Amino acid sequence: MFDNHHARYASYGTVAVLPGEMIDTVWYLIDQDLQGMFPLENVLTFHLEAKDGKVAYRFQPTDLDDGIELSATFDTDFPYSGDLPDTILAYDDGESQIILLPAEARNASFF
Repeated sequence: MFDNHHARYASYGTVAVLPGEMIDTVWYLIDQDLQGMFPLENVLTFHLEAKDGKVAYRFQPTDLDDGIELSATFDTDFPYSGDLPDTILAYDDGESQIILLPAEARNASFF
């Protein structure tokens, strides 16, 4: 899952509410920080949180068999705004990948 050699996109909703650099950061975190460290399912959830006035991305895997709750929080220099979504998703169908909002996922035919 989430091979960086596949096509990557961001939904219209995501592009409307997140600057491009913040979208690129999701792909960077997946490629550089999550691959090999966490089991990656085909849907990843990132929570955008405020930390000292900046955005922090919190990732928590959903399917750990041993019952241990793990998470990773990644601090950024992006200024936090209450206008940002609380949660964004990354979805991989095996051929392409997209970052989208939870409301878009509920309405998507590919889930």
